Amino acid sequence: MKNVLLVFAIAGIFTFSACGQKENVPEKVKTNFAQKFVNAKKVKWDKENAKEWEAEFKINGKDYSANYTTDGTWKETEYEISKSEIPDVVKNTLDSEFAGYKIEVAEISETADGKVYEFGLEKGKSDIEAAISSDGKVIKKEERKEDEENGKEEKDNDEDND
Repeated sequence: MKNVLLVFAIAGIFTFSACGQKENVPEKVKTNFAQKFVNAKKVKWDKENAKEWEAEFKINGKDYSANYTTDGTWKETEYEISKSEIPDVVKNTLDSEFAGYKIEVAEISETADGKVYEFGLEKGKSDIEAAISSDGKVIKKEERKEDEENGKEEKDNDEDND
């Protein structure tokens, strides 16, 4: 059993060192990540900004991302879910608040504050990003429009206009 654990520990070290990172991930970040995501595979690190690191990885074949501050504090984990994994209360909100929109992407975002369902929705030329709490409340509704002049996307936060 000790040999098996040693093999996993060595494999984990090689996984972290083999990541295509541009800068060195702080030890505290790597340690806290390894403790939280024991089954993570194919870990790739990127520096989000001066104070935050993001790991992209797989668990049981599913794509995940997790963000940590440079001092090793976990901030958020996101992962895609299938339509069948969306709870009924969240589906009901989608049906009533976003009638006619097609789900392009469904994700769960977990933070210390809890779990939120995030969606990329599309209807015709309208693209919306929405976040819905576990109890079915719309937390965020943001329309994305493509700027025809230069191809960049603009975001208009609809929540501020309510």
